[in-house]
Amino acid sequence: MQFSSRLTIATHILLCIEIFKDDYKVTSNFLAGSINVNPVIVRNILGLLSSAGIVEIKAGIGGASLAKSPDEITMLDVFKAVEKEEALFHFHENPNSNCPVGRNVHRVLDSKLDNIQTAMENELAKITLSQLVKETKEKIQS
Repeated sequence: MQFSSRLTIATHILLCIEIFKDDYKVTSNFLAGSINVNPVIVRNILGLLSSAGIVEIKAGIGGASLAKSPDEITMLDVFKAVEKEEALFHFHENPNSNCPVGRNVHRVLDSKLDNIQTAMENELAKITLSQLVKETKEKIQS
């Protein structure tokens, strides 16, 4: 199973906004060049990030900026902003209740899947954009 690339693209966008903020006007075209995707994809993700209060967008060639400090933005915030399906697992909805396995599969798996989801969210919540910016700058310099 694999999520879409929206989380990684959104994170790439946020890193560029923060790292290049003093040197470039960070527009969707600029970001698309760094990410190597169509600017429409960037604009769509910027819209999601804007709706979540993570970025501010100035119309035209004004560019994008962070709406809050990088210390206040976690990977969980970004995940929730851009992933349409926040649930890690989508359970099949109508197991056969006449089958002993079908009748019990939800009772066996639901809490375990919820625990996995919680563990993932807890890990994402530990990672701030500030940490990622610091690591990225270190990689750029080395």
